Amino acid sequence: MAATQMLAGFHAVIARLRQAPDSIREVYVEAQRRDKRMQAFIEQVTKAGRTVHPVGSDRLDGLAGGSRHQGVVAVADVRKLADDLDEVLDALEGPAFLLVLDGVTDPHNLGACLRTADAAGVHAVVAPRDRAVGLNTTVQRVACGAAESVPYVMVTNLARTMRELKDRDIWLVGTDDQAPQGIHQTDGRRAMAWVMGAEGEGMRRLTRDTCDELVHIPMLGSVESLNVSVATAVCLYETVRQRGA
Repeated sequence: MAATQMLAGFHAVIARLRQAPDSIREVYVEAQRRDKRMQAFIEQVTKAGRTVHPVGSDRLDGLAGGSRHQGVVAVADVRKLADDLDEVLDALEGPAFLLVLDGVTDPHNLGACLRTADAAGVHAVVAPRDRAVGLNTTVQRVACGAAESVPYVMVTNLARTMRELKDRDIWLVGTDDQAPQGIHQTDGRRAMAWVMGAEGEGMRRLTRDTCDELVHIPMLGSVESLNVSVATAVCLYETVRQRGA
C-alpha cells in the first residue's frame, strides 16, 4: 500500500485535486462550517469524484497534527514529482534554474520558499536530508499548492550533489553578507542555482566553498539581514528579471 500524507488547508487540497485527484483517498471538512468558501470547496471535491466526510473540529485538529487546517484536511498518497535531480535536469530544454537550501528547518520558511520558487519558474529545489525539514503538513499548507508543482529533492550529500551540478555546467551562486559583489552583478541568464543558507547560521563552510560565486543582497537600512524566504524571493526574481530582459 502506498504511503500517505495529510494535506491541510484549502490551497493544499485544491492543488492536489487539480494535479492528481486519484491520489486523494479521503477528504474531511468541519461539519459546523457552512460558508460560501466551504460550499464551493465541497462542490469541487464532489465533482472530482471524492467523498467528503463532515467531522468535528477536534477530529480535524488530530488529523492535521497541530497544523492550521482552515476546516479542511485530506488523506492522500505521497506523490513524488521526481525520483532524483538527474530526472529533472535531463528533461529540461532551456538553461537550468535551481534553488539549493542548505539546512532550512522551519516549515514556514520552506513553504514560503517553495511558493516563490513555483512563481519564479524554478525547476527544482534541492536540500540535504539530514539538516532540513521535509514536506510535512505545515509546509504543504504554507506553500499554497507549490509543493505539488515544484520538485523538492532531498539528497544524502549536498556538497557532492553541488559538484555534480557543476559537472553539468550549472553555475552555483551563494549568498553571503560579506561577498564583495551584489546579486545584480551575477549573470542569471546562464544555467544556475541559487544557494541559500539556513536560518541564522547561513551556509555551512563546505557548501560555501563549493559555490562558484558569492554575492550579497544590498542592505540600505539598519536591518542586517533578511529572513531566508524573503532573501530567496529577492534572488530568484533577480534571475527572472535578467531572463525576462
